[in-house]
Amino acid sequence: MSQTPEYAKGLEGVIANESRLSQVLGQEGKLRYLGYNIDDLVAHTSFEEVVHLLHRGKLPNRAELEDLTRTLRSKRDLPGQVIDFLKAAPKDAAPMDVLRTGVSMLGLFDTRGENQNRALNEERALAIVAKIPLIVGYYHRARQGLDFPEPRQDLSEAAHFLYIVTGEVPGPEAEKTLDVAYILHADHGMNASTFSARVTIATLSDIYSAITSAIGTLKGPLHGGANEGVIHMLHEIGEENKVDAFVEECLARKKKIMGIGHRVYKVLDPRAPHLRKMAIQLTQELGEPKWINMSERIAEIMRDRKGLNANVDFYSATVYYSLGIPTDLFTPIFAISRAAGWTAQVLEQLDDNRLYRPLTYYTGPTEDQPIAPIDER
Repeated sequence: MSQTPEYAKGLEGVIANESRLSQVLGQEGKLRYLGYNIDDLVAHTSFEEVVHLLHRGKLPNRAELEDLTRTLRSKRDLPGQVIDFLKAAPKDAAPMDVLRTGVSMLGLFDTRGENQNRALNEERALAIVAKIPLIVGYYHRARQGLDFPEPRQDLSEAAHFLYIVTGEVPGPEAEKTLDVAYILHADHGMNASTFSARVTIATLSDIYSAITSAIGTLKGPLHGGANEGVIHMLHEIGEENKVDAFVEECLARKKKIMGIGHRVYKVLDPRAPHLRKMAIQLTQELGEPKWINMSERIAEIMRDRKGLNANVDFYSATVYYSLGIPTDLFTPIFAISRAAGWTAQVLEQLDDNRLYRPLTYYTGPTEDQPIAPIDER
C-alpha cells in the first residue's frame, strides 16, 4: 500500500528562497527590515527612508535621503494614455482592478527594453513606487467627476497621496498617520503577493508584469482585501451592544472574523499596536469612538475564546476610515506602501535568480484511461 508523500499544502513552512529584506518572527511577534525593528523604524524614520533602506540596503544619510526624495517626486507623472484610461474606466470599477490595469499599462510606455538591466530596473522600481499613488488617487477623482490636481514636488509621499485624493494639503497629523501606515505595510517576508511578484520576475519577465501579478494577488480578501472586510463587518454589526451576539453567531457557524488571526504570527502582530494607538487617537479627536470600541470588544472576545489576536488589517481599517478615506481605497493604499517591498523583492530576485518550479502531488488516475468514441461517452 503506497503512502502519501509529505507535502505542505499552500507551501506552508516551505523555504523557497533567501532574502535579507524583512524578517518575520511569527513566534516572537517581531518584524524587522534589514535588521531594524519595526517599532524603531516607526519611531525614528519616514516612509521615504524605509524605501531607501529596502532598495539600497541601508538607512540614508541626509544627502542620500534628499536624493531619493527628489527622484521619487520627479517621477510623479503618468503617460497621457494612462490618464485617458483613468478617465474612461467604468465609474463603478473596483479601484484594485483599475490599479492592476494602470500598472500594466505603464509597461507599454517604457520602451527602453533591457528588462534585466539592474540600473534601469532600479529606476523603474522607484518610478512604480511614485506612480501607483497617482493611479489610485486620479481614478478616485475621475469616478467623482473631479479634475486631476497637478503633481506637487513639495509634499511627502503620504501627504501627496492625500492631496491627490482630496485636492487639499493634509495637516501634519493626517500626514504622519498615513506615513506610519506606509512604513508598517512596506514589506512582510514571502507573503502571497510578494511570492507572485518573485515568481513572475523569476521567468525573466519585466518588472511591470511582476508588480501587476502582485496587485492581482493582493486584491484577494484573504490577503490585502481583509482591511475592507473589517469595515464592512463593523457596519454590519451596527452598534456596540450587538458585538457579542455577532461574534457568537460567527463562532457557532465557524465563520471567519475579518482582521483576526494571522498565518505567520502566533502572538500579537507587531504592527497592530501602532495602528491601534492611531485608531484610538483619531476616533477620540473625531468624537466617534463607536468603531474602535466595537473593534476592541471583538478583539477581546476572540483573544479570550480562541486565543487569536488582531492583525494589521484589523486596526488599519479604522485608521483609514477615520481619515475619511473611502473603504474601497483601503487595499489600494496597502498596494501603495507594499510597492516599496515588492519592487525591492523583485530586484533581489534578479540578483540571484532561479526559476520557481515546485512539484505537485498528483491525485488523479494512475493508469491510462481508455477513450471511448464520442457517441458512446
